[in-house]
Amino acid sequence: MPLHIPVLLDAVLTRLSCQGGVFVDGTFGAGGYTRAILNAHPENQVIAFDRDPTVKPTANKMKLEFGDRFTFIPDCFSRVAEYIKSPVDGFVLDLGVSSMQIDQGDRGFSFRLPGPLDMRMSRAGQSASDVVNTYAEKELADILYTYGEEKQSRRIAKAIVVNRPITTTQKLAEVIHSVMPRPKDGSDSAMRSFQALRIYINDELGELKNALNASLKILKPQGRLVVVSFHSLEDRIVKEFLKENTAVHRHKNKYTAADQVTDKAFIAPEKEIVIADEKELKSNPRAHSAKLRWAVRTEV
Repeated sequence: MPLHIPVLLDAVLTRLSCQGGVFVDGTFGAGGYTRAILNAHPENQVIAFDRDPTVKPTANKMKLEFGDRFTFIPDCFSRVAEYIKSPVDGFVLDLGVSSMQIDQGDRGFSFRLPGPLDMRMSRAGQSASDVVNTYAEKELADILYTYGEEKQSRRIAKAIVVNRPITTTQKLAEVIHSVMPRPKDGSDSAMRSFQALRIYINDELGELKNALNASLKILKPQGRLVVVSFHSLEDRIVKEFLKENTAVHRHKNKYTAADQVTDKAFIAPEKEIVIADEKELKSNPRAHSAKLRWAVRTEV
């Protein structure tokens, strides 16, 4: 299996300001962010979350290596406030499916690898096969359009219904390819549909919204929220959350005696989003679509 390279790792560490504190890694995965945070300062502690049961061996090894400095919680990051009772110094999220999960054909996430049509991050609950083979045509079209921004959702949904049962990733990709022309940009015409099913199956957007709201409860003043997203739906949610909850600094003018800051939960030290530089893009192609947004918790 290819080595998992954490995306925007240096940028994440810089924004978290890992100089002795307690940090929450909401998306443990292969442990890249967690390990880097623990190595950044001898007093750093990490509480890591992941609902994927296959990461448990990695978490166990890290526990042996770092002892009490590391805690693993096998649950969704949306439930972080149920576990974190003392305010923490930082909360980081690396959203979406990991390259580690995509590279495991038996998980059913990839349209390029053969495997069962599964896509469940937690290995529990309704699978992609259940949705593809039981949902009505209109329901399928709505999922593909809403979560994959697929303009040909109706055409694809009709083809799916006509060709059921569909129980493998290869079969679903073939059905989509049969009614969709190859994109001019060289991407795969099945990509948006697979993305849509995965997001729907795992309620990824709902999980993100809940986690962002939880950050208001778990971060101490000056605590850092750092979120790395990979597609427009995720980034839009993060952007809107920060827009609603981030203070706008108003400089002193002839009408005010001093600088004023609106009464909000966060301040944003950087106006622009953070993206990968050329060096990282060459070594880690997954970083091409990555966007990092972050903010600092206020006293509110």
